[in-house]
This record gives sequence, structure tokens and C-alpha cells, in this order.
Amino acid sequence: MDIESFVKEKVTWLGHASFRIDGAASTIYIDPWKLKSSKPADVVCITHSHYDHLSEEDVARIRKPSTVIIGPPDCKAGFGAAFKTIAPGQDLQVGDVTVEAVPAYNTEKDFHPKRNNWVGYIVTVDGVRIYHTGDSDMIPEMSNIKADVALIPVGGTYTMTVKQAAEAVKKIAPKVAVPMHCGDIVGTLDDRNAFKSSSAATVVVLDPTDR
Repeated sequence: MDIESFVKEKVTWLGHASFRIDGAASTIYIDPWKLKSSKPADVVCITHSHYDHLSEEDVARIRKPSTVIIGPPDCKAGFGAAFKTIAPGQDLQVGDVTVEAVPAYNTEKDFHPKRNNWVGYIVTVDGVRIYHTGDSDMIPEMSNIKADVALIPVGGTYTMTVKQAAEAVKKIAPKVAVPMHCGDIVGTLDDRNAFKSSSAATVVVLDPTDR
């Protein structure tokens, strides 16, 4: 399966910065929020502790006894022993899924300061490397990211604008980019198509779904 087909078939945008990745053997969520469905999770990755990314209620909907929940220390909430702490530069193996944490921070504003050690993730499943930037501006570390797919914010205000996201894609050089972090709280769904028009990478525009 080529990368574009993988994204269309295996990556579900759940709105805002929330995604589900359906691997052959594992189901991975990133920043589950406002979920309308409750397919059980094998792995849940949380980028940072803002309410629209760390939602105990939504994690509870998809959690099973074996679910592993991963995030920075301030995301532990009430998850108990299921929670595994991660920091930029660290990685964890959960079954057939590799989770690498990378820096995520603002450079021109202070909503997501670098000192907090909040993260983005590179999730490798079924041989595909999927980079979720987290709530981040374009940062120097993106030049060192190796990813097949980039899930990248385009809504502005707290993260990148469409123009900045297009510049970030040049640094990351993924095979496919997917716009996110728009259409709820900040940005509009139209930002997805504006990003597609300005991106040097192949862009797959996903619709928010309740699948």
C-alpha cells in the first residue's frame, strides 16, 4: 500500500488535533477529544496538558485494561500505572508500535513554551512513520524529522498559520501531509484547502469524522 492510500484508509481525523490510526495489529489514538465513537485503544499518545488535548473523559471511553497511555509528566492525570512518561528524545515500544517523542513548542508566542518539554510524536506502525507535530510552531528540530506522513496544524493563533505550515513541510519533507488543528477553537475548515494549495508535499485533506 502506498503512503497516500495508507493515510486515506488507516488514518482518521477526529477533529481538532485528534487522530486514530488503525494499524494491522494495533489501534493508536493521538490527543483524543470530543470522541463520538469508542473503538478500543491499544496506545494513547497525549502531546500536552491543555484540555483540548488531555481529556480524561475521552481516554476513558476508549481505554481497555491493556491500554498504554503515553505523555509528558504533567499529563498523568488519573491514569495510574497505565501511564508511561515520555520526554523529547525518548522512545517507547508498545507491541508492534514504536512511539518517539520530539520537541513541540512556540517560537513567537508563549502558549506552548519550550521549557514545558511538551511533545509531538513519530508513531511507527505497519512500517509507516507518522509525525504528529503537537501544538508547535515551525521549529529547527523539524529539519531532523524523518517521516512518511506529517499531521500538521494550520489554524494559526496557538500554532502555525497556513503559510507557516507550508514552510514547515519543506523542512520535514514527508511523502504526505495532513492539515489539522482547524475548524474547532481556531481556524476554519477552509484552511485545509488553502494549505493544500500552498504545500510542496502531497496533501490529503481529511474530513472530521465520527467513525
